[in-house]
Amino acid sequence: MSEEKKPLNFIEHIIEEDLKNGLDPKDLKFRFPPEPNGYLHIGHTKAIGISFGLGEKYKAPVNLRFDDTNPAKEEQEYVDAIKEDVSWLGYEWAEECYSSDYFQQLYDWAVLLIKQGKAYVDSQSSEAMAEQKGTPTQPGVDGPYRNRSVEENLDLFERMKKGEFNEGEHILRAKIDMQHPNMLMRDPLIYRILKKHHHRTANDWCIYPMYDWTHGESDYIEQITHSLCSLEFKPHRELYDWFLDQVVDANKIRPKQREFARLNLSYTIMSKRKLLKLVEEGVVSGWDDPRMPTISGLRRRGYTPSSIRKFVETVGVAKRENVIDVSLLEFCIREDLNKSAPRVMAVLNPLKVVITNYDADKEDWLEAENNQEDSQAGFRKVPFSNEIYIEKDDFKEEASDKFFRLKLGGEVRLKNAYIIKAESVVKDANGEITEVHCTYSEDTSKKVKGTLHWVSIKHAVKAEVREYDRLFNDEAPDSHNDKDFMEFINPNSLKIIEAFVEPSLADAEIGQQFQFQRLGYFNVDKDSKTGQLVFNKTVGLKDSWSKQKPKTEANQPKPQQKRPAIELIKQYGKKYDRLPDDKREAAKADIQELAKQISYEDLEPLFNTSVKKSGTRIITMISLGVLLNNGLEKNEAIHAFIEKALEDKNKLLVEEASAL
Repeated sequence: MSEEKKPLNFIEHIIEEDLKNGLDPKDLKFRFPPEPNGYLHIGHTKAIGISFGLGEKYKAPVNLRFDDTNPAKEEQEYVDAIKEDVSWLGYEWAEECYSSDYFQQLYDWAVLLIKQGKAYVDSQSSEAMAEQKGTPTQPGVDGPYRNRSVEENLDLFERMKKGEFNEGEHILRAKIDMQHPNMLMRDPLIYRILKKHHHRTANDWCIYPMYDWTHGESDYIEQITHSLCSLEFKPHRELYDWFLDQVVDANKIRPKQREFARLNLSYTIMSKRKLLKLVEEGVVSGWDDPRMPTISGLRRRGYTPSSIRKFVETVGVAKRENVIDVSLLEFCIREDLNKSAPRVMAVLNPLKVVITNYDADKEDWLEAENNQEDSQAGFRKVPFSNEIYIEKDDFKEEASDKFFRLKLGGEVRLKNAYIIKAESVVKDANGEITEVHCTYSEDTSKKVKGTLHWVSIKHAVKAEVREYDRLFNDEAPDSHNDKDFMEFINPNSLKIIEAFVEPSLADAEIGQQFQFQRLGYFNVDKDSKTGQLVFNKTVGLKDSWSKQKPKTEANQPKPQQKRPAIELIKQYGKKYDRLPDDKREAAKADIQELAKQISYEDLEPLFNTSVKKSGTRIITMISLGVLLNNGLEKNEAIHAFIEKALEDKNKLLVEEASAL
């Protein structure tokens, strides 16, 4: 039976089209270009999976290239961590490259631009330059240093390189067009002075190239065919191509930049700057804290490479930004560990059970199956004695017929062992139950509804168990304009428990993964030492989060599920042009605020709205205005949408279109 072929994603379609148009398959080459200013997180796994996945599909090399052009934020620690993470995910890179490898070539090309009159040294303040740059709707103006002579520019740039000037005193800019519709093309920065120690080049350089200058030229040096990056770089593509135009040889591969939607995860922060803040302020124990969305944090928590790769594959490659529910990631690790994790018994909240008709000097070693999902996993022996621990929640003095665990007068089955019946309880001075006295029966053929896990007290091994909850109790903690993301930290994200585990775990090694029966999946943390076991809870057996989400504060209602901003904007379209003036103004302000959270890809489908639906066309125009003010460049579709609106009979629509 032939293997079912998966449909191609849009990037694969681009590559297939290039191959049809004459690109030699042997020339295909990709890269993953992280900046070593922090640890990789779950969002990066998509970029990693796309580039390395294409390498595997097309049997093409993939470079690991470090974009190390900002020594103020980059460290060797991050380089090492990134290499470890990519390797752990199961990917092999063809070449380990660094943008710093190309500093001399980038400098030489910058000198060439100056000689051709395409770059100049600007000596203004950053505030003055920002003011001259204009806005998305207003063209920029030429600065006073734009027409410096080639000789003066060469002299100043050479002296910048020698360290004669202070940081911020001069910069090198490309000389393109200060009136260009795309603000990124308005004489962008190429070099700035940074007198910082570089983790690879030490103090050899005190001027460093900007990302936009470095990105495409590095791709060209390495002869990358397809430079894949996230959607926020789409407006940069025009500049990427302009910079390449200045240096490419027609006989060599010219890289092509294409963009895909980032991976966004609910209840998660993806900004490395914000993750660093969590580390620096001690909210977490480090970059690899198991609550962190970093790959090293997920690894320490017990996630497997295969579960993360499955997650990325399930999410797929998209052109539009969206937020993936973190429960999908948890589903993937749960599915993976269900097949591979040995089943063991552990008690996290112990209640002592005394079996009165079992000899105190007696013990049995009973056979227990290691994993019913794996026929090769075999069996182990677990000890049984007259005193055992069960979970406190598994016993009630009195309970209804729907309680299928242990209650006075009731019977339950002990996993891999006997049937017990609760006869009486022992309580302390506060009325708390400290012991349950039971009798046991060796007749295990009896039908009883409940089965409990347990641990023999005299054989039990003490262990520290770290139970984790979501680090944030808000679905989108960094989406609130009026609040700091730190306000949504879940104060109960870590619970440390003294637990008891069966003796087979006494020699468990760091990283080993287990299913604690009826409780969830756990792995041995790196803090474990001989005689001091530490387990991290990876994930529960079921998705309990959907039933009860954490509260922001005690006695506060549960946070409401947030609808995508574009859907909220569309709701206004049904009635916008029929609202009274005061309510329409309030609605417009709300739409403009919501529009800050959407992408062009969200909005473009609304350009084709029927003429009859004037309200939807108006709210689309209002939202488009926000995107344009935030740097979106006008394309043919935008021009056509505005021109059509200007011819409309609806005054409100014409008014909004005229403003653009």
